[in-house]
Amino acid sequence: MTRAMSVRLDDEAERALRSLQATGLTPSEAIRSSLLASAARLNRARELSAECLALDADEADRAEMMAVASLMESIRAQR
Repeated sequence: MTRAMSVRLDDEAERALRSLQATGLTPSEAIRSSLLASAARLNRARELSAECLALDADEADRAEMMAVASLMESIRAQR
């Protein structure tokens, strides 16, 4: 089910809407696609944050990372 709503746009948002409309989108299409894209970016940021926290808490992964860093440093020092 669709729902109609009204929004008040400031100058910056108005310019952004005009820019999107210049691609051939209607105002409704531009606003809908922008909302969906913005929500997707927020969700991806949350997913990445959770993945980083999980990796940071993984002691085995951290130990392996330190071992690789040490190996790379020893190879660099040999030059």
